[in-house]
Amino acid sequence: MKQALTWWAFVGSSSYSPEEIMTAAKEIGFDAMEMMQPEQIPMVKDHGLEVALLIGHQSLGDGMNDPGNHDRIAAELEESIALAADNSVPVLVCFSGNRRFGLSEIAGAEHCAEILARMAPMAEDAGVTLCMELLNSKVDHQGYQCDNTPWGVHVCRMVNSPAVKLLYDAYHMQIMEGDLVRTITEHIEWIGHFHTGGNPGRRDLDDEQEINYRAVARAIAETGFEGYVSHEFRPKGDTIEAARAAFEIFDV
Repeated sequence: MKQALTWWAFVGSSSYSPEEIMTAAKEIGFDAMEMMQPEQIPMVKDHGLEVALLIGHQSLGDGMNDPGNHDRIAAELEESIALAADNSVPVLVCFSGNRRFGLSEIAGAEHCAEILARMAPMAEDAGVTLCMELLNSKVDHQGYQCDNTPWGVHVCRMVNSPAVKLLYDAYHMQIMEGDLVRTITEHIEWIGHFHTGGNPGRRDLDDEQEINYRAVARAIAETGFEGYVSHEFRPKGDTIEAARAAFEIFDV
């Protein structure tokens, strides 16, 4: 299973330098880093690591479910797709946006599907997957619309493109719906990327949090998933040791 570390969690909040983190990640066995700024991509590749994911467009809360944003998001995604293609980045993350007064669940899904379908041919041609992220609307992102797997899958089904999938964040979906193993197994065809994090607190994947990540790792492996599992949590202690422990859980 291909594993990655998110830049903000393992570099941005660490006492180690970026070079020390990336050197250790390579030695541990990680394949990639993700969510860095474009100017940091060469440094990542110089350490023998790939880039697993970049942010596709701005404004998490003011996102794809508002047709007034579509031209802006299309322009941002066009640039991001070109950047991803030039650097062999397989995934760009996209965001539904928040619920608004008068916006139904059906209409919000249709608006997201509209802009994703508009950009899907370009993404397909570039070999890039647009992954709409599943986030919790209960704790961290109040009001966010793509906060459950069935809604996200519905959007993907409407678009019906191999270049449009979901980013399944286990931390967020544990908060919203639980039942992680069954959900992952039944909907793996619509999942293009995974994030991890302990709940509550988005900390280490240890026995002080409630998700059985060894079971989750086995379930993902048994589906034959070929994308990345990226660890997106804030280590409680030593950053490198936390990365090593997370890698071991998913080294199945």
